[in-house]
Amino acid sequence: MEFDQRTCSQARKTRDPRFDGRIFIGVLTSGVYCRPICPAPSAQERNCRYYASAAAAAEAGFRPCLRCRPECSPGTPAWMGTSATVSRALRLISESPLEDGGVNALANHLGIGSRHLRRLFLQHLGAPPIAVVQTRRLHFVKKLIDETTLPMSHVALAAGFGSVRRFNATIRGVYKRTPSQIRKLAHNRTTEPENEYLFRLRFRSPLDWDGMLGFLAQRAIPGVEAVEQSCYRRTISLNGCSGTIQASLDKARSAVALRIRFADPTWLFLIVERVRRMFDLNADPFEIAAHLSDDPILGRLLAAHDGLRVPGCWDGFELAVRAVLGQQVTVKGASTLAGRLAREFGTPMIAGGGLTHLFPSPETLARADVSRIGLPAARAESIRALACAVADGQISFAGGVDLAAFLKRFRELPGIGDWTAQYVAMLAFGDPDAFPASDLGLLHATGTGHPRELEKLSSPWRPWRAYAAMCLWQGAGMRYEVPRHRV
Repeated sequence: MEFDQRTCSQARKTRDPRFDGRIFIGVLTSGVYCRPICPAPSAQERNCRYYASAAAAAEAGFRPCLRCRPECSPGTPAWMGTSATVSRALRLISESPLEDGGVNALANHLGIGSRHLRRLFLQHLGAPPIAVVQTRRLHFVKKLIDETTLPMSHVALAAGFGSVRRFNATIRGVYKRTPSQIRKLAHNRTTEPENEYLFRLRFRSPLDWDGMLGFLAQRAIPGVEAVEQSCYRRTISLNGCSGTIQASLDKARSAVALRIRFADPTWLFLIVERVRRMFDLNADPFEIAAHLSDDPILGRLLAAHDGLRVPGCWDGFELAVRAVLGQQVTVKGASTLAGRLAREFGTPMIAGGGLTHLFPSPETLARADVSRIGLPAARAESIRALACAVADGQISFAGGVDLAAFLKRFRELPGIGDWTAQYVAMLAFGDPDAFPASDLGLLHATGTGHPRELEKLSSPWRPWRAYAAMCLWQGAGMRYEVPRHRV
């Protein structure tokens, strides 16, 4: 979304938190770029420049402010003011480094030319792709320096730098201080156990944390996930290494406190990005509420669930399997089946607190007789076909895929209908406009009798229909989430 000079100036002068992460201010006199909420004395308007992204401010020659820490801003919703191609590119950048093949490889993956991709980034973000990558890397480096006690050599590795010398030179060039000097300024006296890390992931208040956990608790896979005492925990696996994550609300700081237990720091950036998406922390509740609150059906429900988010997932394949397991059974019944699947075919691990297994991989389920857990033959075949398609590379749950093309291939699998496809688009890919119109809970909550009628009713809710669906599910107590008929 674009803002005019007057709006940006007013946001800066009033330190309006609604604009945090949506605009960045370059200050000519100090040479730094700040968040709108920066506590430093306000600069004169003639010395301020406004940018749509931190990367654009960095490209203009400004360095990050050490006081307001732009790396801690709550993030910019990927769909706001950007094209679908740029959104997919940003998701790809957050899930993998841009080193292998660089911008050309990224453009090829998106099916466009590198020059066109650069033009799109400049148009929508004010900076080329490589600048966006470098700025995100530097921001993550800053968080690692400030919020962990990792040795600097490990920080360099986790941030994707090829050498410590290059890492030191880059930090000194951007921040005008050495990494060690920056760490001293952070005054972090907390020492975490080995292979444990604590990050605080900022968001725009409000956040309906209880509603988020309520949704996740009903769908938690026993042995893989647990929700208790306002805390979410689960097992994770990346590149052959396993660990756990734990997320709880730090309301005083408008942040989610994320504790990661993982032996390989190389994957910390990816883990943090996945968790941000899992809890929808980049969402703008003001924008969403402004669009939906006047609706006669949604208005009252939104008021009761202030700061509503759409929960995501750790792994798209896991979510899709869970959705298939939920066909024709209750939410609780689906979780029970998913727990059996994890115990029977998942990898055992000792994590404590009821976490006992990693969810089985596509390769494992492609070879498995999943009917052993008490599944009807048709649903067992659906899971086997899904696992085979993912294992063979026919479909991918990676964030940079063309969602329309993915859903077309996904629906071609046996037992996959529109409800399952929309549910996966909504929770696995974070599509803000995904809407499972055949869901019985949504039909019941809106008093409509047919999916086509509900599709027509939901048209004014675009492009936030996924949030409307969550709102209706919350209001209905989420009794019906899955269809009782075969999809």
